[in-house]
Amino acid sequence: MVLLHGLRGTHHGLEPLAAALPERELVIPDLPGFGDSGPMGGSRHDVAGYVRAVLELLRRVEPTGERIDLLGHSFGSVVAAAAAARAPELVGRLVLLNPISAPAGQGAGAVLSRLTSLYYRIGELLPPRLGRALLSNRWIVLAAGRAMSRSRDPRVRRFVHDSHLRYFSRFHSPALLAETYRASLASTVADHAAELSMPTLLIAGETDEIAPLWGQWPVRDSLVDGRLEVVEEIGHLVHYEAPRRAAELIRDFLDAS
Repeated sequence: MVLLHGLRGTHHGLEPLAAALPERELVIPDLPGFGDSGPMGGSRHDVAGYVRAVLELLRRVEPTGERIDLLGHSFGSVVAAAAAARAPELVGRLVLLNPISAPAGQGAGAVLSRLTSLYYRIGELLPPRLGRALLSNRWIVLAAGRAMSRSRDPRVRRFVHDSHLRYFSRFHSPALLAETYRASLASTVADHAAELSMPTLLIAGETDEIAPLWGQWPVRDSLVDGRLEVVEEIGHLVHYEAPRRAAELIRDFLDAS
């Protein structure tokens, strides 16, 4: 199974989930422009560009053409869904964590979405050094973690904050990050749901304000073979907040399909 992280993430963010799935062979790349992966040469960092990169990876992981299971979190869910829709012959089963199923700017997150867009735009317009300082600001990074996590466990919240401080700013440049952020607003899983012919599992957080629950039901109903599981009292970071529960749901899904 190939696992794709979300915006500003790296492979490190999916390690708790991987640790809860020790029986599975997992490949967790850093998406181009994040972590240890350089930017895509000659390609925009939009959904189409990331889809091309992911499909190339799938072909390298399984050169025989055998189908591979694919998982994506948040923005990674959009990339995973778009990749599976474009090349269903490469994807066996699809798992989408906290899937972005409705356009940003709707519902309770509308104001936050506008402020975030302004934040990334300012970071892009500033000289690179100042832009990176703004986009990596400790207090803003911590605030982002608080906005995404809904766990009441102080140990989980500390882990989320520590992880974000360590890895959330490992992006290639402010311009690349802003380009990828705009890409995250331009498409949703809903845009590809009807084209997904493979068994698909959606795992949503009950209190997720980034990918709200009300947007998940229509996507599930659009899927040819889809399931929706809701993790109670969890926000946008199910792989951090409830990795064991997420692993149980994934394991049950894979075993049943």
